[in-house]
Amino acid sequence: CTWVFPSFAQGGGMLLALLGWISSCVTTFVPLWKNLNLDLNELEVWNMGLWQVCITQEEGVVECQAHGSFLALPPELRISRLLMCLSNGLGLLGCLLAALGLEGWRTCEDKPGRKRQLLLGGGATLGLAGITTLVPVSWVAYNTVLDFWDETVPDIVPRWEFGEATFLGWFAGAFLAAGGLLLACSARASSTDTPLAPACHQGPAAPGLPRGHHLHPKTADLVI
Repeated sequence: CTWVFPSFAQGGGMLLALLGWISSCVTTFVPLWKNLNLDLNELEVWNMGLWQVCITQEEGVVECQAHGSFLALPPELRISRLLMCLSNGLGLLGCLLAALGLEGWRTCEDKPGRKRQLLLGGGATLGLAGITTLVPVSWVAYNTVLDFWDETVPDIVPRWEFGEATFLGWFAGAFLAAGGLLLACSARASSTDTPLAPACHQGPAAPGLPRGHHLHPKTADLVI
């Protein structure tokens, strides 16, 4: 059953890749990268994302306001915007390439080498998408930790904390990287497990003398 591992790896890799890509897209646009609870006004919760800041009140009313200028944003938010958009594009491209290289599709069935190249290309692209997701999320989280433990800021000043999108982004990057690794491994496994062409065996010779063979004259005299 040499085809069991490649099939299992391809199915699991595509599932992880799709989950990671969807989670990465959600992480990009939700305003939940940072949370801020005001001690003076516990009825309001501030949430910040890459694109806007939202205030959630106790009654459930949410008011959001987009960031003013791109150049006025902190460096980590500006670069995180670009990297997350790049990650979404790479994740979509990787899923498309890997899908065309799956064994269940009839694309390039007569060219197994081309299908392996599509799988390897899709796996590498998904791995790069995972890296471009983990870098901005980890960078924003690192700066959040530095600001939270900054001793120069008075204790009475509220501190930003991790939002739900931070954890979702870490899971998204891990899923994309794991899915790309499984797809690449399945391509290598399918290349090593390609069955060889059966050898041509010559059937047993028919009884009697072969066609075109003549008896030696002395042998013919003995037979007579």
